[in-house]
Amino acid sequence: MSLYSLVASHTIVQGEQIKDGETIESAEGNFVLGFFSPPNSKNRYVGIWYKRVTNQTVVWVANRERPLIDSTGTLMINNDGNLVIMDWRGGLIMIAYGSVNGNTTAEFLENGNLVLTEGNNTANNKRILWQSFDYPTDSFLPGMKLGRNLNSKQNRLLTSWRSADDPAPGVYSFGADPNGTTQFFIWQEGIIYWTSGLFSGRSFVRVRETGIRSLFNYSFVRNDEEQYFTYSFYNKSIISRFVLQYSGQIQQLTWSVEAQTWTIFWTYPEDRCDVYAPCGAYGSCSTNTSSLCRCLQGFAPASPKDWESDNWSDGCRRQTEIKCGNNDAFLQFNTIKYPNHMQYIEGIGSNTGKCKSMCVSNCSCTAYSHVNETGCLFWGVNLMGLRENYNKTGQAAGDQEIFIRIAASDLVGGNTPLPIQEKKKRTWVIVVATVPPASLILGFIVYYIWKITRRPEGNTKRSQDRFALEYGTNISAAGKGNNAKMFNRDEKGLNLLLFSLSNVVSATDNFSPANKLGEGGFGPVYKGTLPEGQQIAIKRLSRSSGQGLEEFKNEIKLIAKLQHTNLVRLLGCCIEVEEKMLIYEYMVNGSLDSFIFDSNKRMKLDGRKRVHIIEGIAQGLLYLHKYSRLKIIHRDLKASNILLDGEMNPKISDFGMARIFSNNESEEKTRRIVGTYGYMSPEYAMNGKFSVKSDVFSFGVLLLEIISGTKNSSYDHLDSSSNILGYAYILWKDNKAVELVDPLLDESSPTNELVRYVHIALLCVQESASDRPTMLEVVSMLGNETTNLPTPKQPAFFIERNVVDGDSPSEGYGVICSANGLTVSLVEAR
Repeated sequence: MSLYSLVASHTIVQGEQIKDGETIESAEGNFVLGFFSPPNSKNRYVGIWYKRVTNQTVVWVANRERPLIDSTGTLMINNDGNLVIMDWRGGLIMIAYGSVNGNTTAEFLENGNLVLTEGNNTANNKRILWQSFDYPTDSFLPGMKLGRNLNSKQNRLLTSWRSADDPAPGVYSFGADPNGTTQFFIWQEGIIYWTSGLFSGRSFVRVRETGIRSLFNYSFVRNDEEQYFTYSFYNKSIISRFVLQYSGQIQQLTWSVEAQTWTIFWTYPEDRCDVYAPCGAYGSCSTNTSSLCRCLQGFAPASPKDWESDNWSDGCRRQTEIKCGNNDAFLQFNTIKYPNHMQYIEGIGSNTGKCKSMCVSNCSCTAYSHVNETGCLFWGVNLMGLRENYNKTGQAAGDQEIFIRIAASDLVGGNTPLPIQEKKKRTWVIVVATVPPASLILGFIVYYIWKITRRPEGNTKRSQDRFALEYGTNISAAGKGNNAKMFNRDEKGLNLLLFSLSNVVSATDNFSPANKLGEGGFGPVYKGTLPEGQQIAIKRLSRSSGQGLEEFKNEIKLIAKLQHTNLVRLLGCCIEVEEKMLIYEYMVNGSLDSFIFDSNKRMKLDGRKRVHIIEGIAQGLLYLHKYSRLKIIHRDLKASNILLDGEMNPKISDFGMARIFSNNESEEKTRRIVGTYGYMSPEYAMNGKFSVKSDVFSFGVLLLEIISGTKNSSYDHLDSSSNILGYAYILWKDNKAVELVDPLLDESSPTNELVRYVHIALLCVQESASDRPTMLEVVSMLGNETTNLPTPKQPAFFIERNVVDGDSPSEGYGVICSANGLTVSLVEAR
């Protein structure tokens, strides 16, 4: 007997409520929408599951990070046209923003997509405001798109559950390559865990073909607005599910009506060899031998002691370094799985010699392959993810030929090739007879960029090459038409587009003042438009700014390696002649300070949007501190460094002052203090000590500014305190914290939630760093209204004046500070 009662309609209109215990079905009854609890949990969530599957299988969760603790919740479209979950106290969990003009409807489509629309019932007059397919959880349903919307910059990803009982986001994510190549990735905490290999139009290079093409129709779509993967079933009667499990595996499952159970069609990664680079660089993996990993001919373990204890992560090193032009050789292997990070260049045809000559001519090329008589695959410095005894149909011998560059002196007998270890197959050797003089050879990346653009040698090429060598970058040419050709220099490098100066000049109308967005210690920032219509933001390094040069280097090293929805994305750079520029995704709504400190624009940020912005900043900061591949302290978190996209999603920007911490570091001290007065923690401003708790302090100040709509430094007119911290603390002690809430907010704003956020902010700005919570604790407090908050101690009453007084004995600290949100430098104390 079902515990749910069915609401007849497959739509929700304004004023209608779906209570816990009630459900609605999609138009033809394939999917159900309602409240549910995961196994072994009493928490309640709004989700979508299959109707005809007896074992409740949830494919989408609305409030995965904010569960209800009882069964009193309702799903509704409120008077503002927003799709929300409301608890018994009237607290709201926002799912989607609707239209204040009314006539908003939520429609549950047959493919499992929940769509919020505006307009009358005529299909042609409806406007889609939001849809669940744009915000997937762990399931990739037929008709869904995984990939990027080039206009909104939204990247649709799957994110695993935290566990079988907890739908909160786990450590694994799955999606299309954000750089636009036709392959899927699984990331573990932002680090590549598995790759599908490139999509040929029929199948994926590193995925077995058996059975897939007979049931599933995968396709990759690329146009001016989007680039994404989607798929459909040839047999629409099949119930099948593509899911990212909390274990980190992706699975395609089909429902067996006879057995009443899910049948696994395929799983990736399949085994220990299938994860990303288990044997490190130049290590080949095989599950058919006693040892999982071995080094290729011409290579030896980089850490022999580690290999003896079955720790292969450091991979292999060359026994003899290749000297481009001195009789290097290529070894052909037929049974090795394609390595990761390949670059495909089509249009070569059946001319295998063309692939070879292109690799021979570039010293950065370490391997090549000729594919399907149509194109070439190339690899950069380190080959990662090699695998033996494998092909796409699962047979022992395959047709995947790869030619790997080694020193000819590492061949047995000088010219006699070695057989592959534990194999009887003949290995062929191709000796490189001639190459251009080494003085004329740039890195493979820069050489190829030069070749396709026909730029003259000179300052441009030399500066690009120096840059590539310094940063170990994976650079793509971003020339006319954005026809990027990417080659890897180093597995630990960055993925960046290299923009020409002429393209940047054209995009900004020769750095027109009309396109200038602002200026900071780094230099001016301009808005630009690429030929294909994509808008970008350009930070142009001021030639007189020593601070800017250091920020330039720092930002490239840090932000290009980070990936999070609440961090601004670095697209590439321009290094040409004396110009150094960083190219970012353009944020339509600019910086947060332009809204929150402007009495007119501030009215556009209602209470729910401010909550959304606060939670997004917290998530981005948590990622930097805990979940990114690097532990990063931002050191300059402030309203002007929070950018807002078209949907008011916050993005943390400006990593020029950030610092990397190792996992065992908790605090550091500097003689060059950087940051902005009013946001700096007292221990940092006074003594140069900084830690993750320094960022927590800045977040607390920012939180109070967002709630109040007033800048910290503007509270000097108050008699009770010289800053917002003290004023908020006095109000909180007197149970008047509600008076801090921006009076411009209307009555529909979640005032109780904002008052609670004042309490959390005061915990963040306590005098002692040890008393402040971590960002993990902050995120937990923000998302769980039932958590009892500790009593905050007196905050740091930090008076905004110079850290080092000109008439006082100097301790030699350099200071970077600001009075009005603009960060300026003073590298020597006076």
